[in-house]
Amino acid sequence: MNPFKELPKDTKLSYPNWNSLAVKPYDKNSTDPYTKTRVILMNGTEFESNWFLHHFNRHCLNNDVRRIIAGVRRQEQFQQKRISSLKPIDETVLETTIAYEQLAVDLTADMAQKEPNPFVKSQLDFALLEDFDHLYRYANLLDMEEGVHAERLVGKYTEITPARPTISEHRHPNDDVRRYINCWQDALITRLNTNIITAAEQQTMNYYMNVGNIYHSDLGRKLYAEIAMIEEQHVTGYGSLLDPSCTMFEGWVMHEYTECYLYYSCYQDETHPQIKKIWLEHFEQELKHLKIASEMLKKYEGRDWEQLFVGGADFPQLVKLKQNKEYIRNVIKDVRLTGNFEDTVPLDTVSDNHEFFKYQRQVNSSVEKVASHNVISKYIKKSGEDYRYEDKPSVEKTLRDRSIDNVELARKKGK
Repeated sequence: MNPFKELPKDTKLSYPNWNSLAVKPYDKNSTDPYTKTRVILMNGTEFESNWFLHHFNRHCLNNDVRRIIAGVRRQEQFQQKRISSLKPIDETVLETTIAYEQLAVDLTADMAQKEPNPFVKSQLDFALLEDFDHLYRYANLLDMEEGVHAERLVGKYTEITPARPTISEHRHPNDDVRRYINCWQDALITRLNTNIITAAEQQTMNYYMNVGNIYHSDLGRKLYAEIAMIEEQHVTGYGSLLDPSCTMFEGWVMHEYTECYLYYSCYQDETHPQIKKIWLEHFEQELKHLKIASEMLKKYEGRDWEQLFVGGADFPQLVKLKQNKEYIRNVIKDVRLTGNFEDTVPLDTVSDNHEFFKYQRQVNSSVEKVASHNVISKYIKKSGEDYRYEDKPSVEKTLRDRSIDNVELARKKGK
């Protein structure tokens, strides 16, 4: 499908009444986990679109353009509120967090397996291991504080087991800035992947920043604060991949194209009848937004949308949220990587005075005060071993001992 050649259902923007936002939330106990993750994905996509258009508005000298931007943004805001309302009241902050991390894991794995740019793929795989470990940490907190086994929440689609320990993920800011892609030379799927993962990780970062201070336990508050800092690193890295040479009008077209692509992907896979209908309605609205952005590109930069899609604008392989257990197991073999300026390298290859070690000494001066470690150590003290959901033991032998939390792997040389 080429969304530029599809006719929008509505010829002009329209705004719903409040009743249309009063959607029935999904049932947290019976709804498929990937429906929940799609809700989070599209919530984050709408958030990114809104803030891109706010940023555009604040750097635009033409009020005629700003009025058109405001009109599109208003409908995007209605979409976001509608999606956000799908979350049920009885789903706890921590239960929602499990869905956030399952999305991060399986979305990243899906994109990495389709990514033709080896550098972008390496960045996806690198952060994937970190989000995978976050899922494990939050799952242990969930069982310890709420008595809920996260394997039920993830539908057993996603394993819950340690990867690169969260304590080992804290890097100096210099080592999270990556090389950007070329939006004229890289494949369309690469441009989509970088847009999507940046928005998704940004949504996770924002969620943890906003819910951490209202969490009900001191340990949980500290865990959210720590992992939110890792999500800041991820957003820095993924955001660095985006081509900064693109104009605001080009970026607007690409944002709307990305939304069309994602809503169509969600619609194709959705099993929840009510939510499937929402994905279709929003897709049809995004076709109108894409048409408006394309018209603005033509009017103010004298360029046609075809010039941004020289290889064609047909949707590439769609996003499909599914289990990726074997792929993730294979990626865990590279658990000992760390950042070195734009690249990821084996920890053992960096110098002893590398910024990684200096930053670790500052931030993690006392291991016993690191929340991600304390969650596991307290769970082990209470239950004798950590909480996991594994089909088979970890491919990383140093992570198989369930009676200890490994705080040296990928943090100290030779470990």
